Amino acid sequence: MSTLVLGGLLFLSVNLGAGIAWLVAKLFGKSNEGLALLCGGFLVGLLVLDIIPSAIQTYKSTGISIGILIGFLFLIFVNKFLFSSEQHSSSVYLLIIALFIHTIPLSLTIGNLLGNSSFVLTISTSTILHHIPEGFALTSIFLAQGQKIIGLFLSFIALSVCFCLFIWIGHHISLGIRAQSILLGISIGLIALTSLKEFILHNIRKVSLMESAIFVLTGYLFSVVFHVMF
Repeated sequence: MSTLVLGGLLFLSVNLGAGIAWLVAKLFGKSNEGLALLCGGFLVGLLVLDIIPSAIQTYKSTGISIGILIGFLFLIFVNKFLFSSEQHSSSVYLLIIALFIHTIPLSLTIGNLLGNSSFVLTISTSTILHHIPEGFALTSIFLAQGQKIIGLFLSFIALSVCFCLFIWIGHHISLGIRAQSILLGISIGLIALTSLKEFILHNIRKVSLMESAIFVLTGYLFSVVFHVMF
């Protein structure tokens, strides 16, 4: 299976996630704070149920820890020097960066297996299912912050291009397990801190405590559904 076909499958999967997020947004009306809280709960669930267990099982814990620290320092730098506290749209960019980085280890692994025909079906299925939650999360926060949909569409295209690029790199160049561990750790750190700080803590005081709990718990339950189904 070619790299371009796999990139196309990723683009379709994130758009499927976007469609699900759009339907959910319709259910919650125009509650932007609610959508942000839901996205935060969803991302926390995604980390707890999928990303962190997979990372611990596959990669070196030392590299992951170093990556999380780098992600934390990067977030401090971004918030202090690149964006003021009023520019909460920075959370969109941080999430996009985190998901781009999160795609790299998977892309490299697929690149290494690309020549093995016995893995074609497994790779195709994994590519489609693995990125539906990413499309859901990105779309939820774009809608919550009133960002232009063209930006979301361009992000999906860029994510697909990044995916193709690192599949090609993985097919021709071997990147050590330690380097992949650090990249995944950076992704985990950025997703975790962005979810808690930008999506949950920033919005939790804008609605009642009961509503906040319901939105966050609903987002987490959505991640459970994704985990079971996909």
